[in-house]
Amino acid sequence: MCLAVPMKIIQVDGFYAVAEAKGVKTDVNISLVPDIKVNDKVLVHAGFAIEHLDENEAKDIEATWEEYYAILDKENGKKK
Repeated sequence: MCLAVPMKIIQVDGFYAVAEAKGVKTDVNISLVPDIKVNDKVLVHAGFAIEHLDENEAKDIEATWEEYYAILDKENGKKK
């Protein structure tokens, strides 16, 4: 199974950028989406920005992740 995480670009330097999601920052290669700018949303997989997201796509994906986190929190609460 492949997993791509929606992240916001906070810094760009050539073919590399710093992306952030949920307070976690990571360096990503943006050579597959070279038109990326600061504050753009992208999908990141294996250290690469693989797709530029428009604002609606980003919101939908982030909402799905929030639902997932809520389920995990609920499940983890049952185990305590």
